[in-house]
Amino acid sequence: MVDKNVLELNLGLGHNNFGGDAHVGQSPRQRCPPPFLLKTYDLLEEGEGEDITKIVSWNAEGTSFVVWSPAEFSELTLPRYFKHNNFSSFIRQLNTYGFKKMSSKRWEFKHEKFQRGCRQMLGEITRKKCEPSVFPAYLKSSSEENASSSTEENNQQLLMEENKNLKKERLELQMQIDECKALEMKLLACLSQFMDTHQTKLRKLC
Repeated sequence: MVDKNVLELNLGLGHNNFGGDAHVGQSPRQRCPPPFLLKTYDLLEEGEGEDITKIVSWNAEGTSFVVWSPAEFSELTLPRYFKHNNFSSFIRQLNTYGFKKMSSKRWEFKHEKFQRGCRQMLGEITRKKCEPSVFPAYLKSSSEENASSSTEENNQQLLMEENKNLKKERLELQMQIDECKALEMKLLACLSQFMDTHQTKLRKLC
């Protein structure tokens, strides 16, 4: 009977030890979000208070975010939170952490663990694991070429958007010039009418 109790006690201790080990073995990294994710989250949260939502903001549901103006985002926002103003580098970092571009028409990015008001989930986002030794050399070079091609495509899209903005500014300036010319014509017409009236009065006096 004593042996049976001792056996049950040992089994119970073994179970407790196992449970304790499982608890200790939990990865603490999940509680410490990477600085890149924290800074990206902060710029979105703080941006709502500083009214930079025309440059970058959460979507309506808060499940993704949109960079509305890449040029202004690179020039004004990135240097405040990161040590660079390279939009392509920012996108590469997003890809590294598994973010997906949601639309071909705008710079919208989404990750299921990156949501408005859910800062505590950032620790669950991990960097993609890369094991280059598994792949042959020719696949490595192909991957590098694809990455380079993707970067070039992003740069081309940025240039196209910048070109579009410049065309828009040119049209606005042209409209302002046309308005100034129309105003000038009106002023000249008024001046001419005034001179004619003045000369008519002088002739009557003479």
